[in-house]
Amino acid sequence: MILGTVKGEIVATIEHAFYSGRKKLIVERENFDGKPSGGYLIAIDAGVAAGVGDRVLVLDEGNGARQIIGDKNAPVRSIVVGIVDRVDAAL
Repeated sequence: MILGTVKGEIVATIEHAFYSGRKKLIVERENFDGKPSGGYLIAIDAGVAAGVGDRVLVLDEGNGARQIIGDKNAPVRSIVVGIVDRVDAAL
């Protein structure tokens, strides 16, 4: 699982049929303090209605993402599975 902040949404005029009607989000990776840790992901929204500025939890593992979608052949790797309200870490 990866913590990140949604920085934008991707809109495509031509795309694989699987992505039609699905929200595609650009998520910047971050550490527990909310500071960028380098890199980004493109993830679909699993129905949590995440938007720009939301801190989210991303599953970045294809098989797990396909299980959430319910399609073992879906061309997906990363999926937003939750909006984070707060992080409590005992470091």
